[in-house]
Amino acid sequence: MAKTVTEKILAAHLVEGQMIKGREIGIRIDQTLTQDATGTMAYLEFEAIGIPRVQTELSVSYVDHNLVQSDFKNADDHRFLQSIARKYGLYFSPPGNGISHQIHLERFGLSGKTLLGSDSHTPTGGGLGMLAIGAGGLDVAMAMAGKPFYLIMPKIFGVKLTGELSPWVSARDVILELLRRLSVKGGVGYIMEYFGPGIKELSVTDRATITNFGAELGATTSVFPSDENTQQFLVSQGRENGWLELQADAGAEYDEVIEIDMSTLEPLIACPSSPDNVVTVQEVAGRPVAQVLVGSCANSSLRDLMVVAKVLVGKEVDPNVSFEVNPGSRQVLENLTAQGDMLSLIRAGARVHQAGCLGCIGMGQAPATDTISLRTFPRNFPGRSGTQNDQVYLCSPEVAVASAITGRITDPRNLGEFPSYSLPEKYMTGDQRIEAPRPAGEEIEISRGPNIAPFPDFEPLPETWQGRVLLKVEDNITTDHIMPAGAKILPLRSNIPAISEYVFASIDGDFVKRAHSEANGMIVGGDNYGQGSSREHAALAPRYLGVRIKLVKSFARIHKANLINFGIVPLAFADPADYDKIQQDEEVEIPGIRKALEQGAETLAIRVGPREIQARIDISARHREILLAGSLLNWAKGA
Repeated sequence: MAKTVTEKILAAHLVEGQMIKGREIGIRIDQTLTQDATGTMAYLEFEAIGIPRVQTELSVSYVDHNLVQSDFKNADDHRFLQSIARKYGLYFSPPGNGISHQIHLERFGLSGKTLLGSDSHTPTGGGLGMLAIGAGGLDVAMAMAGKPFYLIMPKIFGVKLTGELSPWVSARDVILELLRRLSVKGGVGYIMEYFGPGIKELSVTDRATITNFGAELGATTSVFPSDENTQQFLVSQGRENGWLELQADAGAEYDEVIEIDMSTLEPLIACPSSPDNVVTVQEVAGRPVAQVLVGSCANSSLRDLMVVAKVLVGKEVDPNVSFEVNPGSRQVLENLTAQGDMLSLIRAGARVHQAGCLGCIGMGQAPATDTISLRTFPRNFPGRSGTQNDQVYLCSPEVAVASAITGRITDPRNLGEFPSYSLPEKYMTGDQRIEAPRPAGEEIEISRGPNIAPFPDFEPLPETWQGRVLLKVEDNITTDHIMPAGAKILPLRSNIPAISEYVFASIDGDFVKRAHSEANGMIVGGDNYGQGSSREHAALAPRYLGVRIKLVKSFARIHKANLINFGIVPLAFADPADYDKIQQDEEVEIPGIRKALEQGAETLAIRVGPREIQARIDISARHREILLAGSLLNWAKGA
């Protein structure tokens, strides 16, 4: 039977279940990655499992989020992560070395391998022909312990690419076009697989931009074939021995197919405040901008920064614009400098920062009040920038640099001829600061700062649940809404009692006070609840506050998995119209909830005052066991 690239990788890694759409399967994970904002908790969880050393082929701990050391917290976490890596056999990439996804693409990713990362943009690795999936930190900890990663066998959405990109149009415009057509919910339940004659026109870093930004479709992941372009990239990185040709078979079938003729695309831009609010640049051209940021895991490769530098030769940034560049890795910095392109950035007035995530997760670089910020980032959720009522637009490096020069949103085609550039045949690797795993058995003491709190214990699910609706929210609530990021809150990621004080802070400043006053709480929400980041704190912190039930119209994949991992029961309205029949502060009872889960019930009756609402329980048998135990850790220890 003809197979897609996705089916080939899944089949080669299948350890539990059958590859039947909609059924749960377990796959072997070859590689893992963490970043520091999620990694500290992931390693506390790994320690709780009690495994003496990671069991994967390769695991890497990156520090790329919490880089601002305004006090001791971040620096302490960095030392903790380094000591954990030394003790348990991981590679360690220190602060300033670069963004996890960019470095992993350069130095570790391999075609045909599975990669699980505690960051929602882990699908970046799909640009190399990997099956790279974002997950919560606890799932990554279990994978490092040698356990399978479980997921519902997804459908496969084929994206056929034809044609060739025009000058000033880039890979970013391909994925923006897909978001314009499908929306942030269009990929839910799917793996996006790219095929067609157009893929040969895209380099690995072009493809990585597309698979990275594909996370905003809500897809499980995105993947490209591994072909001659993949081989060429690995040769340039000195890793040609890791190349594996991987193509879909002739006649392979997809559950859905959409076609994009790249030759018809023009520069696109996502307007505030959602990645799918996409229009052509011409439609919003002329709006004044105060800040332009180039970087993030989506667009910080050497190719992207080199194009920006070439455009800026002999030009200056508009005096009213703060133009800032966040390189993706030390490798990018080294090669950009060696080729002389760094000088063009500096002379033009760019502010070149250390290699890392920075403003993408609200760690500095907040825009001024009532001004437009253009960013080559993957997300523009409200307030994510660190400024309330922000006006963040998402665009390609080409649009970004053109707008920085003119001081207004600008179609880069107005600049004239596209500059020529060439990438090196052999890159300076830039990996000299990455620590290799220490030998097994070496005596290593874990460094723990005072902000690192013990992992909380959670009790099993009760026979009957009673509580109150602590909050009712609308559609498309993101994990940023649930557990905000930013320079103030991110340093608390290793301290659940402290960070829990900020749950839903951007929506309702009284939420935490109400949660403290109630023994048990429920959250009611709309469609696509929990979209965005993989941050498990958006499940873990509410659980710490006593939230045991979330009743919504539909869930985003990673957040639903995280809820289950920490013992929060994810329920969906059997009839979405019942959303209007339940209000904040109402008392709720779910009689016999434990028995219902034990017996495999697919629906539950929820008593809301004198009324009754039906809810669906769309979870696997293993998920039920985890919820009954109170958390994945409880379940794993008892298994």
